[in-house]
Amino acid sequence: MPRPVSPRVPRRGPGLLRACGVAVALALLALVVPDASVAPTEVSLVKVRRAQAVDLSPRVVWILAVGSDARPGQPMTRSRGDALQLVGLDTASGAATAIGVPRDSWVSIPGYGRERINSALVFGGPQLMAAAMRDLTGIEPDYVMVTRFPFFEDMVDDIGGITVRNPRRFSDPNLKREGFDTGRIHLGGYDAMAFSRIRKGLPDGDFGRSANQQRTLRGVQARIAGQADEPGFIERGVMSVLRHTDTNASPAELFRLAQAVAQVDPRRITTCVVPGRVGFAGAASVVFPDVARARRWGEDARRDATIKRC
Repeated sequence: MPRPVSPRVPRRGPGLLRACGVAVALALLALVVPDASVAPTEVSLVKVRRAQAVDLSPRVVWILAVGSDARPGQPMTRSRGDALQLVGLDTASGAATAIGVPRDSWVSIPGYGRERINSALVFGGPQLMAAAMRDLTGIEPDYVMVTRFPFFEDMVDDIGGITVRNPRRFSDPNLKREGFDTGRIHLGGYDAMAFSRIRKGLPDGDFGRSANQQRTLRGVQARIAGQADEPGFIERGVMSVLRHTDTNASPAELFRLAQAVAQVDPRRITTCVVPGRVGFAGAASVVFPDVARARRWGEDARRDATIKRC
């Protein structure tokens, strides 16, 4: 059923929006968790055509992490994106930022007019998804990494589950009937997926879901941060990517990306979710994002992966 038109959703406070670590984006788990038991079709890392090899001396690498809503048998990189996080890593300072974008954001998609942003993956794959994100935020990612949600479940289970801080109880009759309690809760792979995907049980819908995705990332980062300094950890992770990922990036680029992820300073992390209002485009229930604010954040973070204020 379509959601009724609601007033503009208020901007979340910085304490809530910054309650996530961005050292590992949803898809970037593949770069730092070695020997994951995931099928080759579960991960795709695509270098955007205009991007050259990553230069880590110095500055910011941008990666768009997309959780694909592909069903079994559907192509992962030509199905709608369900989770969208634009992640920037400053390779000189260790700063990182994430801009969360509600999947139903009604935006301009080059060559297709105005559509939900997650449909860009259907129309033109990762390259068009990158272009749509550029038009919204002013930043074109260097890489787009697409995963299926079973991959995410496997990865969370591989690292022993995660702990998140949940600010409010919510549930979903299909994904998690018994719901999630408030406070610090431990999540296995399936529960982490459900925590990241539930929308209808949240009073702020897509906006709350994007914030929960970022809380999940903080839990993941906390589990793996202590392992990054172990000898050979990054190398094993890169080898796992090469075995399990469809990518046009070179092994050297993967290694440099993994280093950038591992070097993130948790004290220098900032994150925001693009605000907006819920309404209708024709018969479709959509989110009308605050494009001016999204571009302001993009400009703010472009040079140092830091958003000074959400």
